[in-house]
Amino acid sequence: MDKVMRFLERYFLPFANKLGSQRHLLAIRNGLISTLPLTIVGSLFVIFLNLPFEGYEDFIEPYRQTLDIPFRFTVGIMALYAAFSVGAYLAQSYKVDQLSAGMLSVLAFMITSAVPVKIADPVEGVIDAGRWISIGSLSSTALFGAIVTSLISVEIYRYMLQKNLTIKLPSSVPPAVAKSFSALLPTLVIMLLWWGIRYGLNFDVNTVITLIVSPLKSLLVGNSLIGGLLTVFIIQLFWSFGIHGEAILGPIIRPMWDSAILENMEAFTQSGNAQHLPNLFTEQFLQWFVQLGGSGSTLALAVLFLVSRAKFLKELGKLTIVPSLFNINEPIVFGTPIVMNPILIIPFILTPMVLTTISYFATISGLVPMMMAKLPFTMIAPVGAVMSTNWSLTAGALMIFNFIVSLIIYYPFFKMFEKQQLQAASDSEQLEEKTAM
Repeated sequence: MDKVMRFLERYFLPFANKLGSQRHLLAIRNGLISTLPLTIVGSLFVIFLNLPFEGYEDFIEPYRQTLDIPFRFTVGIMALYAAFSVGAYLAQSYKVDQLSAGMLSVLAFMITSAVPVKIADPVEGVIDAGRWISIGSLSSTALFGAIVTSLISVEIYRYMLQKNLTIKLPSSVPPAVAKSFSALLPTLVIMLLWWGIRYGLNFDVNTVITLIVSPLKSLLVGNSLIGGLLTVFIIQLFWSFGIHGEAILGPIIRPMWDSAILENMEAFTQSGNAQHLPNLFTEQFLQWFVQLGGSGSTLALAVLFLVSRAKFLKELGKLTIVPSLFNINEPIVFGTPIVMNPILIIPFILTPMVLTTISYFATISGLVPMMMAKLPFTMIAPVGAVMSTNWSLTAGALMIFNFIVSLIIYYPFFKMFEKQQLQAASDSEQLEEKTAM
């Protein structure tokens, strides 16, 4: 075990650190995280439209179309928000104007994805003439295209600023006006580039990027048990070295996670059935069924610490149990520590993989519905599991069953660690007695 840890520390960690600090990947991660309030609020409206009360569906039907609007303008056009936020964060890393970069990113995305369609047959009460744009083209299906066009557009903007390929005004001109004119030529170049690609070459950037990413997305966040286990293993491996697993893997997998849950939400609003949705291994699946108390399913360990005979572990359990209930486990991961701990790393990695397997079979068997909402990760797990699966009580029962399984897995390793701590405390007391004599 020590040799493996040393090997990974020497060859794996440097690569992980470089990956985690790469500016484009950080821009993707931070940009998508910034859209979190929109997806959470949009999810709440999806849940509100599907409360499990008798007669509620008939009661809400006259207002359903109106109450659906918040979802359509949050989750329904999420790629549009992502285009702006990713571009703005990349511009921030280059120390160029974030507002201009964000708007140029939106411009590029809109040109490549939002194709105006001329009205052939008027729709009474909706539209009589002109053009329309489907908001479906701005939804999760275009998320990867939004990211790529944003990154490329900001790079063009940054390059032209560095090479002074801009219009410069005297210093007496107000800064807002000066920034607008400095973005004038980059705007022209970016618009002509994407307009030429989309309409001159008739090349659909979003479709091609989606096709390229689809195999990896299907593996990691689709319905593949191997992909789900691989994702969980990598996250836990990073955490074992004290590196935030989700933060490192996030730039790569977060766009897939976000796209997956948005697809599920959109499919659910169409069918109202959470049993048959496109993606099983969403981030919410991991949150509510696997990462109980945080990465590594450490809620079980916090509970075991509470009943420990070792004074240090008992006190640590008291300090960490409340954060663990709300899925915040940094105190127990670094306070124990679990990081680089050869005893506790084994269940820290093993437990989530076992829970992933159990939850996978519970879902594909139809016992538990799929995830159809995105709730705050700090919500207590049984409540989060029930609400995120369209009020399924079996989802809450699965979470409780998984918690019991995690207790069973952690217990023998906890006893070994407790024995080690008791021995260390005994040795310390004996040393103090000898010193006093």
